[in-house]
Amino acid sequence: MAVPAALAGEGPDGELRSTLADQTGVAVTIYNDGLALVKDRRRVSLEKGESRLALREVSARMRPETALLRSLDHPGAFGVVEQNFDFDLLSPQKLLEKYVGRPVQVVRTHPQTGEETLEDALVLAASGGVVLRVGERIETGFPGRLVYPDVPSNLRDRPTLVTLLHSGAGGVQELELSYLTGGLSWRADYVAELGSDDGSLDLSGWVTVTNQSGTAYPDARLQLVAGDVHRVRSELRLVRDRALPEMAMAKAAPQMAEEALFEYHLYTLERPTTVGDNQTKQVALLGASGVPVTKEYLLRGRDYYYRGSHGDLGQKLKVGVFIEFANEEEAGLGLPLPKGIVRVYKRDRSGGAQFVGEDRIDHTPRNEEVRLKLGDAFDVTADKKQTDFKKLSGVGPYNYHFESAYRIELKNAKDEAVTVRVLEPVPGDWEVVAESHPHSKEAAGTAAWEIPVPAGGRTVLEYRVRVRF
Repeated sequence: MAVPAALAGEGPDGELRSTLADQTGVAVTIYNDGLALVKDRRRVSLEKGESRLALREVSARMRPETALLRSLDHPGAFGVVEQNFDFDLLSPQKLLEKYVGRPVQVVRTHPQTGEETLEDALVLAASGGVVLRVGERIETGFPGRLVYPDVPSNLRDRPTLVTLLHSGAGGVQELELSYLTGGLSWRADYVAELGSDDGSLDLSGWVTVTNQSGTAYPDARLQLVAGDVHRVRSELRLVRDRALPEMAMAKAAPQMAEEALFEYHLYTLERPTTVGDNQTKQVALLGASGVPVTKEYLLRGRDYYYRGSHGDLGQKLKVGVFIEFANEEEAGLGLPLPKGIVRVYKRDRSGGAQFVGEDRIDHTPRNEEVRLKLGDAFDVTADKKQTDFKKLSGVGPYNYHFESAYRIELKNAKDEAVTVRVLEPVPGDWEVVAESHPHSKEAAGTAAWEIPVPAGGRTVLEYRVRVRF
C-alpha cells in the first residue's frame, strides 16, 4: 500500500516529499520524434493552506514549462503558486561546485600512525580541480578528503519538481502531474521471411521503446503515436537505429490496439508494462503469414544522355531487386503501419534464415502498397550504349531538337526466366519513333519497357527517341 507523502516524511523547511511509492498510476504517450507525454498520479496528504510539495523521481528530461499539477479530488480548491524543477543531481563534483565560497573541513590521515586530523578550509574554486584556503595558505592537490556540513537544498539525489501550492482542503488527495519530456522514444521494426518461391512472405512487426529519461515508469499505460506531429522547435536527439536480433523472426502475437487520433494513429498496449530507466523494451505490434508478394527487377536510366553524345553508357550495370505487397485485410494485414525498417530473410536449403536485404518504409495507411528495395541482382545485368545522336534543329539557349538511339542488352545467368522493367527518364517534349519492344508512358517524363529475358540467355532492347527543349 502506498504511503502518502506527509506520512512518508518531510524534507527541509517542512517540505513535503512524494516518491514513486505514492504513485497510483502512470500513463506514457510517446511520439515519433523523441517526445513523450507523462501523466503521473500520486496520492499525497496535504495541509490546508499553503505548502511546499517536492515531487521526486520525475523525468530528468522534463520540459518544466509544460508541467501541470492538479487535484483530482478538489480541483476547484487547488492551485499552484510557483514551481521549480531541480535537475542538478547530487554527485561529488556537483557537491564541491555548490560549496565554492563556503566553508568545509579537510580530513588528513597521518601516514605512519593513521591518526586523523580536521582543519577548517574555504573552497575557492572547483573547476578542473579543487582550490582551498586553509588558514593563511592556498592549497591544491591536497592529500585528504573533504567533509561537508550539509547537502544544499537545490541539489537533489533524484530529479524533483518542487511546487508551492495552495489547497483549500486538507487531508489525502490524488494529484495528477502531466508534462512533456525528452528521453523517451519508440520506433517500429519489421521482420519478413520470404517464401521459397518469393511469392509470399510472413511479416512480424515490433515496437522498440527506449527510456533514457532518468526515471522509471512502473506498470505504465503505454501508448504510441504514429505520425508527423508539428512542433515549434525540437532539440531532442533521436535514438540511433539498432538491428533486431534474429530471434525476432518468431511469430509475433499482436498486443497493441490501434485507433485514429486526429490526423495520426494511436497504438495502445493492452496491458500495463514497466519501462525501466536506461532500458530498451520490445513489444509485438502485428503478425501476418502468407502475404502475397510481387517481385520486380528494375533497370533505371538517367536523363543526361538525351541531351548530348555519350557513346558507351555502362557495362554490367546493376539491376535492382524490389518486392511489393499490399497492406490490406485480404492479404492478412490492413493495420496502419508506422514508419520503420523492414528486414527481410529467406531460408536456405538447410533451413537456416539468411538476411537478404532491408529497406525503410514511411507511415503507410491501410490499403496502400509497401515497396521494398532489397538490393541488386547478382545474375541479372545490363550493357547500355548510345548508338546514335544528332541535332535536328535549334539555336540559342532554347528550341533544341535532338534525336538519339540506344541499345540495352539484358543478360540473365539464372536458371529461370525473368522480366526486367526498364525505366528511362526522358526530358523535354519527347516521342519514341522506333523500338524493338513496345513501351508505355508511365509519367510525363518516363518511358517504361517490360523485357522478358530467358534463363541463361539475353534480350536486346533498341529504341530511338526525339526530344525537344
